[in-house]
Amino acid sequence: MQFRDRQQAGRRLADLLRTRQEEGDLPDPVVLALPRGGVTVAAEVARALDAPLDVLVVRKIGAPFQEELGVGAIAGDHEALFDEAALGKLGLSRSELAPVVERERRELHRRERLYRQGRPAPDLRGRTAIVVDDGLATGGTARAALHAVRRLAPRRVVLAVPVGSPEAVNLLRTAADEVICLHRPAAFMAVGLWYEDFEQLSDNEVLEALRAAAERHAGRT
Repeated sequence: MQFRDRQQAGRRLADLLRTRQEEGDLPDPVVLALPRGGVTVAAEVARALDAPLDVLVVRKIGAPFQEELGVGAIAGDHEALFDEAALGKLGLSRSELAPVVERERRELHRRERLYRQGRPAPDLRGRTAIVVDDGLATGGTARAALHAVRRLAPRRVVLAVPVGSPEAVNLLRTAADEVICLHRPAAFMAVGLWYEDFEQLSDNEVLEALRAAAERHAGRT
């Protein structure tokens, strides 16, 4: 299974989630997108569920010598969550990564300010929090996101993605009440391989998607 783009993937995911909602499994939902890539997918889910859309900014902690090699992640002001096995293999300590964590936290706060435009984070108490991304590779950023969401006392936490590695999906089953993944290819490799169009979203595109979702939801309430 290969998706044309994130919008199509979001619609397919939304179809499944809408069915679950109709069966009573997703009461009072709030959709939380992991930006940037997860926003387009999540916008389709929020539309289908008639639910509010917001963002949950998470930043990957990369190895100092290779930033794309993730060894942990941070969300909000919480402590970084590290992949201890990866740290051991690479011979890295948490103290060595402190400058990387600080840099990524500054970027995290910059994006939160930009995307929220002064809006407070949503109140998740007693609600179904549906965390959405465009895919799961290692699951490191999603794990940090789920831990952050748990602290906000939702009734239920669901992670929903169009595609993910079987290893990441299995890893995250203990962090969420449920993981919904449309496609779990054995030979996963990378999220982008399962999309024909996997262009990076800009901050302006994220803001436009959030604005459109807010106007649509306000018009129905």
